[in-house]
Amino acid sequence: MAKRGKVNQRQRILEEAAKLFKEKGFAGTSMRDLGGEVGMEAASMYNHIKSKDEILESICFYVSDTYIAQLAEVKQTEASYTEKVESLLRRHVHLMLEDGAAVSVANNDWKYLTGDKLTAFKEARKSYEQGFATLLEQGIAAGELHPVNVSVALFTILSAVRWVELWYYPGRGISAEELEQNIITILLNGLAK
Repeated sequence: MAKRGKVNQRQRILEEAAKLFKEKGFAGTSMRDLGGEVGMEAASMYNHIKSKDEILESICFYVSDTYIAQLAEVKQTEASYTEKVESLLRRHVHLMLEDGAAVSVANNDWKYLTGDKLTAFKEARKSYEQGFATLLEQGIAAGELHPVNVSVALFTILSAVRWVELWYYPGRGISAEELEQNIITILLNGLAK
């Protein structure tokens, strides 16, 4: 039972840290700031986490592991390549909507990772990008997608969805479902009728 409480407290620390890192940046957030958010003395948090660096690592790898797992799931399906790209985009947007603070940290504060963790995170990002690029290449080869430069397509797509975690919040005048569908429509079909 105590172990469960410790896990829940750790998760709460990670969630609040992601929000603070998004708001103030990793470098601009102190353990005292975080302690104030979770209602603990900074020293007490060390019962649940080893360091601020460990918090950053946990958040960044949660996001990268999630994206890589989603890519693997999508690749396993029997769907068309267009459907696979759409499914991957939807999953990408869902994670941003469900856990925008963590995605923001992984997008913006990963550069504060150090040593092996920095190397591993860069490799994870590269792996995801290469897997997504392969999916686009296969769709082009199958004649399902326009024959465009794969790198241009990949980074246009990833850049085009990155703003979601910065811009969207409930009450923004568009539902999460409408936002997702608008993004899919624009990225897969374009604006022209």
